[in-house]
Amino acid sequence: MILLRHGQSEFNVVFNATRRDPGIADPALTPAGRDQALAAARALAAEPISRIIVSPYTRALETAAIVAEALRLSIHVVTPEVRERYAFSCDVGSPRSRLAEAWPGLDFSGLDEIWWPDVTEPAASIEARAKSFRERMAAEAFWAEALVVSHWGFILSLTGERVQNGEIRRCDPRAAPPAIIWHH
Repeated sequence: MILLRHGQSEFNVVFNATRRDPGIADPALTPAGRDQALAAARALAAEPISRIIVSPYTRALETAAIVAEALRLSIHVVTPEVRERYAFSCDVGSPRSRLAEAWPGLDFSGLDEIWWPDVTEPAASIEARAKSFRERMAAEAFWAEALVVSHWGFILSLTGERVQNGEIRRCDPRAAPPAIIWHH
């Protein structure tokens, strides 16, 4: 499967400059983040993508929408399973009803109204989500044609790699999972 970290968000701009949480819940993409999503779409144009799976955070939805439009594809699954590890203000999402209003063409029926946790998520929790997702994808015939638009922590849990906004990684879900080191 192909993993794409969402484009730069409003949170990323401040946090990357200061290393302090700016208190921005469910941030949108910046203009640079939209450019990163377009660049990712260009890089993915020759790939045999048949499905797009995306996290319900706005920054991931916006990234996936830009890629889907550029590649003339649809977003197939919106799932909190591929969401970020809940640790910062940006990991407070938008309620399902608000997402459904903002994105009327997408199916949010698999989400609870409040689909993110309310306490910091331990590393073991996101690693377990990634393991479960990896196993489920390995059993799917389409895994090699799936684009997963996700986040730093989830991609780290799948690949063992720290990726920047807009970066693409490949992940064979049948391969052994990597060792994860959470600190920098």
